[in-house]
Amino acid sequence: MAELEEVKLGSSKPMIATQEEMVEAKVPIPYRDQCAHLLIPLNKCRSAEFFLPWKCESERHTYEKCEYELVMERLLQMQKIREREERLKQKQKQPADVPLIPSTANA
Repeated sequence: MAELEEVKLGSSKPMIATQEEMVEAKVPIPYRDQCAHLLIPLNKCRSAEFFLPWKCESERHTYEKCEYELVMERLLQMQKIREREERLKQKQKQPADVPLIPSTANA
């Protein structure tokens, strides 16, 4: 039987912004992910443009696309984990090789 593949956890995207940059830009802790390097210029643009929604559309779109890709990557990882667990359950449910008719019945 084939060995079950290992599901790699975490994101494939590299962390670009450093902790110092995120602290300096006052990025809240929940937003310090692989897309933080895009959030920093977006927040600078927002404050410079008085948070007018149509002023920083390109920066917002790039940031939201990055966040969407992270979510989709996590969903794919979770799907792989669930499929792996389901295969393990199916493998455990298979009965051992027990004959249906005991050997003493043929005697």
